[in-house]
Amino acid sequence: MGFKLFSGAASRTDEQSCAGVRLHRRNWMRLLVCILIICGVLFFTGTSLWSQPISIPSININVGDGSDQPGKVAVVLQLLLALTILSLAPSILVMLTSFTRIVVVFSLLRHALGTQQMPANQIIVGLSLFLTFFIMTPIWQKVNTQAIQPYFNEQISAQEALKLGSKPVRDFMLKQTREKDLALFVKVSNTKRPQTPADISMPVLIPAFVISELKTAFQIGFLIYLPFLVLDMVVASVLLSMGMMMLPPIMISLPFKLLLFVLVDGWHLIVGSLIQSFA
Repeated sequence: MGFKLFSGAASRTDEQSCAGVRLHRRNWMRLLVCILIICGVLFFTGTSLWSQPISIPSININVGDGSDQPGKVAVVLQLLLALTILSLAPSILVMLTSFTRIVVVFSLLRHALGTQQMPANQIIVGLSLFLTFFIMTPIWQKVNTQAIQPYFNEQISAQEALKLGSKPVRDFMLKQTREKDLALFVKVSNTKRPQTPADISMPVLIPAFVISELKTAFQIGFLIYLPFLVLDMVVASVLLSMGMMMLPPIMISLPFKLLLFVLVDGWHLIVGSLIQSFA
């Protein structure tokens, strides 16, 4: 009796599982048919769409300002020129002005003091920028008066404005550049020896000006290092004579360096000397 009940239950379970499999197959078949119908609709619809030519709208860019005068510069071109100058502004500021000498001297001063990151890089760069603006303001005023304003007033052409605007900057760079550095780049470039300062090209003048500025900055940095170096040597000798060999001399000399720098009004002396060096 028990065997009959068990076999009956097993047969009902097999029938239910077979019914479930058939239902599962029917669902899969319905899903497959739906997918085929959707693909057919998309294919035939897309074929009708793809058979049509694709039209690309034409774009008209008007660079002019609506006037018939060819000498008048378009607003778009002026904007493009301004963006180009802004993108090159960091290189122009570093290579063609007094910024290089000032920022190198301030960096060497910080190392001579041994104050690690004080003053911070932002303070050094910011002070260097403002001193650069102060030193270069007379030159930029000449550029504005002689080249930029006449060009905007349509009194001179763009080539004349570039030539007149580069003259004050060229005079400033030639005044700070050594003849030895100029001769080096003239020789390397295999160009004809210039007879007058006006014959020196800007590709020759710019690198000569930069290495001259670096040499001058290192000379000033060496003079700044000397008193602090003497103070470090004195403190190290005193500590060695007292038997304090394990005590770092910088811990003792740093307060004396700061005291010496404040007593002689170091910032006033260094900034004043830097400004007068460009006079």
